[in-house]
Amino acid sequence: MKYVIVLGDGMADLPLEELQGMTPLEYARTPCMDRLAAAGEIGMVHTIPDGMAPGSDTANLSVLGYDPKIYYSGRSPLEALSIGVDMKSTDVSLRCNLVTLTEEENNYEDRKILDHSSGEISTEDAAVLLEAVKKELETETYGFYAGTSYRHLLIWQQGQVMELTQPHDVLGQTIGQYLPQDEMLRNMMKKSYDILVNHPINLERKKQGLNPANSCWFWGAGTRPSLSSFEEKTGLKGAMVSAVDLLKGIAVGASMKTILVEGANGGLHTNYRGKAQAAVDVLTKDSYDFVYVHVEAPDEMGHQGSVEKKVQAIQFLDEQVIAPVKEGLEQAGEEFRLLVLPDHPTPIRIRTHTGDDVPYLLYDSTAPQKNTWKYNEKEAAGSGHRVSRGCEMIDYLISGK
Repeated sequence: MKYVIVLGDGMADLPLEELQGMTPLEYARTPCMDRLAAAGEIGMVHTIPDGMAPGSDTANLSVLGYDPKIYYSGRSPLEALSIGVDMKSTDVSLRCNLVTLTEEENNYEDRKILDHSSGEISTEDAAVLLEAVKKELETETYGFYAGTSYRHLLIWQQGQVMELTQPHDVLGQTIGQYLPQDEMLRNMMKKSYDILVNHPINLERKKQGLNPANSCWFWGAGTRPSLSSFEEKTGLKGAMVSAVDLLKGIAVGASMKTILVEGANGGLHTNYRGKAQAAVDVLTKDSYDFVYVHVEAPDEMGHQGSVEKKVQAIQFLDEQVIAPVKEGLEQAGEEFRLLVLPDHPTPIRIRTHTGDDVPYLLYDSTAPQKNTWKYNEKEAAGSGHRVSRGCEMIDYLISGK
């Protein structure tokens, strides 16, 4: 038996007037997911432990079977694993987003945050900008490391773990009250604006009508994580297919194979089919038992507040990931169990994460069922099935119990 999780990051949502009272998942054309739902089981799962902040870090740990209450030590340290930063036990890692701030105000504190991703800036352009910041601000105590797209790292030697605001939680708001209390971190953010605002890359981006990456934003602080081996935990030899450092870092920490797919960028126009093919190949050609396919696009479109693009991302997921994975495994003669779900909702209305239950779809190729339901939040909630602890979902996938 082969096991697959396809996770549409932030895919769950709330009913929207623009979609005649439907959610993006309910409105989107998802013929493959709906056929699998009719032949499988749907329900709701609580992926974010009560009392913990809703995020892709805690939620994806949970879906992979790692109780965040036990294993979570911060978001950024997981990304550090992916980038290959060798953190000391006394280091603190912080996410360093390249964000878009308004530019007409005189004082940094009076600016508003327009875009947490700087228009999904390319990794190549972001690396150049981060190098400019690094040249001016890096010291023996503070080190900058380039990641993917807008997602980068600051390693603070002998640092402190502190509460810092996620940029996607305060889109459109004046930033003053959300800046770090720590004077050095706050000053580095202010200086990063001065370094970046007139950088040639940003001047060119504005000419092209693109959002400039004109400031660093620090958040997600934490210490070096310690995850147990996924294979020892589940008995399955596992692989991860993702474009984002967070998921690749979780895979590194769990001693899973990390598969890099050319053209996979975490955006709306990522290489969906390449991810699907990589998943099929690792199961059928490389003798792996389990693959986790993570797609970031629905979450990014939720943060952008784009109804049309979020629907499009969900349709791409159905047509270009889930359908090819199913067909590829069937053509290879493999028996498989497939779990489809979001990690958390990212509702269009609020453009950030919530900790509400998310819908799951579980399909077993060896035991197809006959149901009339489709895969969406409303029908999953009405199915009567609910998993109250997200970290138990992996056991349900493997054993069906």
